[in-house]
Amino acid sequence: MARPIVKDGKIKVMPYSIAELASVYDVCERTFKKWISPFADEIGEKQGRYFNISQVMIIIEKLGLPTEIPLDN
Repeated sequence: MARPIVKDGKIKVMPYSIAELASVYDVCERTFKKWISPFADEIGEKQGRYFNISQVMIIIEKLGLPTEIPLDN
C-alpha cells in the first residue's frame, strides 16, 4: 500500500484507496466509510480499488484536510 503524501498540511491529489484516505484522516476504514457515506452520490462508485482524482478532490472538499489545533495552556 502506497502511503498518502501529506506535506505542510497539503495532500498530493492522486488515486487513493479507502485505507490510504483513512490513514490521512487518522481513523479506521469503517469510520472513514461512515464519514463519506452522506456524499456517496456526489463521489460516485470507485473503479476497482481506488478513488480517482476527481473523487479524491470531492472527498477533500467535503471533509476538509485534517489539522492539528494547538492547545494553549
